[in-house]
Amino acid sequence: MSGAKDSLTDALYGLGWATVKKLPEPVAAGLGRKIADTVWKRRGKGVLRLESNLARVVPDATPERLAELSKAGMRSYMRYWMESFRLPTWSQERAAGGFAPKDIHHLTDGLATGRGVILALPHLANWDVAGVWVTRALGVPFTTVAERLKPESLYDRFVAYRESLGMEVLPHTGGAAFGTLARRLRAGGLVCLVSDRDLSASGVEVKFFGETARMPAGPAMLAQQTGALLLPVTLWYDDSPVMQGRVHPPIEVPETGTRAEKTSVMTQALADAFATGIADHPEDWHMLQRLWLADLEERPEDGAVAERPGDVAAPAERPGEAGS
Repeated sequence: MSGAKDSLTDALYGLGWATVKKLPEPVAAGLGRKIADTVWKRRGKGVLRLESNLARVVPDATPERLAELSKAGMRSYMRYWMESFRLPTWSQERAAGGFAPKDIHHLTDGLATGRGVILALPHLANWDVAGVWVTRALGVPFTTVAERLKPESLYDRFVAYRESLGMEVLPHTGGAAFGTLARRLRAGGLVCLVSDRDLSASGVEVKFFGETARMPAGPAMLAQQTGALLLPVTLWYDDSPVMQGRVHPPIEVPETGTRAEKTSVMTQALADAFATGIADHPEDWHMLQRLWLADLEERPEDGAVAERPGDVAAPAERPGEAGS
């Protein structure tokens, strides 16, 4: 990305935070839908990739149904951005009432044991809203990991944003974050990682909707090394302003096998839990990038795993969503 484009990207995000947060919530929501519909009509590569991904999730969908899902998906994706731009202005009451998780006892009971808890999520709905609910409604701080973005000023902007919401943010630079995450967990803390897409090209291969994909090994390895509880979480929107979610039962460390074998089994269990939530709410899965290995192999010209959706003014990973 050129320096001029870097500066423009940073300026656009700054404009979003400066202006959208001042809008009444219904106006911001309407603006998000309008932007989403405009982007969807362009049929750019991000929208086409979303439809390609959704075709795996809903294999019997007609082209018309896939188009409906991708349109709803873009609206869901822009709802994420409108909410994120406004989150710093939410009152304690709005934050506490903005999320209605089911089976939250898996999290609270786990924290009460002092073991430490890892929440692993896919790119469903808005994990920032869930994070704010955890910090404000439960009063529990947590640590997460952010992919380094370009320009650096944009990365700094997102780190400051998430830290203002009560999150500790570590940079995703090789394995440097792993030791800090392990220390937080051994102290009984909470770690949250978005974990349905590997950023390192050295993740664990899993079967995901019938095909091979690669997901980060970090959550399973942290659970093995620290004894922390590993909990999948899935999120979704309904027709209300309140986001819905579910904390799934813990993924246990297998009693036998090598570390690599245990990591593989646990990461597959995570993928299966993610698939359940995504299949139930495909329109809320914001995966506008290549995910399955068959798609990644289509790009021999550069071998890159990460991709930026050219028709959406957003980074390939929603910042802060690296799976360690």
